[in-house]
Amino acid sequence: MPDTSHMRPLGAQISHMLKSRGVDTVFGIPGVHNQEMYRGIEESGIRHLLARHEQGAGFMADGYARASGRPGVAYVITGPGLCNTMTPMGQAYSDSVQVLVISSCLDDTAATRGQLHQMLDQQAAGATVSDWSYTARTASAAYTLIDRALTEFQTKRPRTKHIQVPIAALEGNAEAAPDAPATVRPVRHVLPEGIADRIMAAKRPLFILGGGAVCSSEQARRAVAALKAASFATDAGRGIISATGDPLHFGGYLGRPETASVAAGADLVIVVGSELSETDLWRDKLEHTCQMIRVDIDPEVLGQEPGSIAVPMDAEDFLTGLNAALEGHKAETSWTAAEVEQARKRWRAEADSERPGIARICDALREVMPEDTMYYSDMTQFAYAGKEFWDMERPGHWHHPNGFGTLGYALPAGIGGAAARPGLPTVVIAGDYGFQYTVQELGTAIELGQPLPILLWDNGKLKEIEDSMVAAQIAPNSVIAHNPDFVALARAYGAHAAAPKSLRELQQAVIEAFRTDGPTLIYMTGDMAD
Repeated sequence: MPDTSHMRPLGAQISHMLKSRGVDTVFGIPGVHNQEMYRGIEESGIRHLLARHEQGAGFMADGYARASGRPGVAYVITGPGLCNTMTPMGQAYSDSVQVLVISSCLDDTAATRGQLHQMLDQQAAGATVSDWSYTARTASAAYTLIDRALTEFQTKRPRTKHIQVPIAALEGNAEAAPDAPATVRPVRHVLPEGIADRIMAAKRPLFILGGGAVCSSEQARRAVAALKAASFATDAGRGIISATGDPLHFGGYLGRPETASVAAGADLVIVVGSELSETDLWRDKLEHTCQMIRVDIDPEVLGQEPGSIAVPMDAEDFLTGLNAALEGHKAETSWTAAEVEQARKRWRAEADSERPGIARICDALREVMPEDTMYYSDMTQFAYAGKEFWDMERPGHWHHPNGFGTLGYALPAGIGGAAARPGLPTVVIAGDYGFQYTVQELGTAIELGQPLPILLWDNGKLKEIEDSMVAAQIAPNSVIAHNPDFVALARAYGAHAAAPKSLRELQQAVIEAFRTDGPTLIYMTGDMAD
């Protein structure tokens, strides 16, 4: 008889495979349909973090991936489990985050109706918010798809992947996964002919740096300084260039209307790692009148700008090659630090008048934040304004649900981010409405003992929507909802809580929150005293 002592249920083998591929943390909620995936978690040495809702599990995986640079993995059940995870799947897809969702699915849905958790087409539902969604009916297929997902995270634009495995297949015995394929990244620092010369000939070059250039900050700073170029950062690219270190950096104000005239005043625009999406510009086009060089690994992005020069390269390769070409180059520029500084002051004043009171709170908070703090923000006016006021000194340290724009992101994503960086400071920024989408995930943060300051901005309404309605001459409707006592609610979960009355008290509350043994809700309103 064949030796089957090395066989395990496929659900257990999947956990062992993930561990062998470097996955050390999985987020999720066990259920009768996916319990076989939990058989191998402890055995393989993977840490499982229990969410309170599958939406929270997906956001935690997202936050973990953004903080660690490694895949965020979620285990969810058939039907409602996957549906609850689809919002974070869509968010990770739009923001280019490496999230892998592995769900169970029913063995058959064509011949039988009325089964527990049944959907008409679960695979197709997953595909609407993923790079791809496939069913693995055999162990071999499951292993192949997992390796495909992990490989594509390293070699393509990272986006959500969904693999579903029938319950019977999860329960069936399977051989262990084969060894991982080796991924060797080729060195491609050589620029296409003529690109460097075109850039060096420009007198008013303007760089726009997006999330795709986050891992290339050092090279970006060298190139921009050598060319004496002006620069903007998208929300995802903030911190690639240091606003305090480069007097020609316009910062994160790209969505301001006046930036269209800045772009029109450039004689060459170089866009590195950005879609220039609606949520980057808040207008249809950049409004430049000169040549654009577009650097990206996504061919879809490269084809979006008629007449542009498309450079299909990784940001690190492009910028490294550009710096090599810039050796000995003596740049001349007509950009001045004075015009950049004046523009930044105007835009800050505009933003402060649109959302009064937030700038001074941001300034006070920045003074006491540890150097390596990572921020996770929600769809709230405090974050919209803060992303403009709050200059970042390092990239990849402020994460916001930009593309999909979902509420409820910040708390679970921050929990996932803090889990990826134990001992390093993480901050959550949420609004009174969005916080209630995922408030239950406080339980996870408390179980983990995370010293997580949660800055809760309460203006008592959906203020951004109210402002939009008024601007559109619509009588504000359904923008005010009854709020709980947030401080009491946090304490009911077992969290710490504070309601500072002044900026000084706010600063002290943040300092103390980093020293505690669990999360601290810090309740903020616009009427805090100076």
